[in-house]
Amino acid sequence: QVQLVESGGGLVQAGGSLSLSCAASGRTFSSYVMGWFRQAPGKERGFVAAISSSGLGTDYVDTVKGRFTISRDNAKNTVYLQMNSLKPEDTAVYYCAADRSGWSTGRYRNNYAYDYWGQGTQVSVSS
Repeated sequence: QVQLVESGGGLVQAGGSLSLSCAASGRTFSSYVMGWFRQAPGKERGFVAAISSSGLGTDYVDTVKGRFTISRDNAKNTVYLQMNSLKPEDTAVYYCAADRSGWSTGRYRNNYAYDYWGQGTQVSVSS
């Protein structure tokens, strides 16, 4: 069992930055693919970014490439999402999630691939 707790959300003006963290419990964190998803009001939860268990592989949805960076510290059981040049359309609840199936499956862009989810943290970007 893995428990995930996100933090770092808040209100920021367009063009600003926020850094999200997701702390995981359990001794197997380093074996999980970790992902960030977001859900805006009235929309489905969608993929934002993912990172392989080693941290060597990363992937992003096109709308955040060049602005967001995902990273992890396996010694601290934590995954991060650095968000720069934020836009009003980035406003959403952000969730982190853990996937046991492995990077090579290529499933990490899909909600159904993930076994554990955090409770979410609100990110609001004003124009």
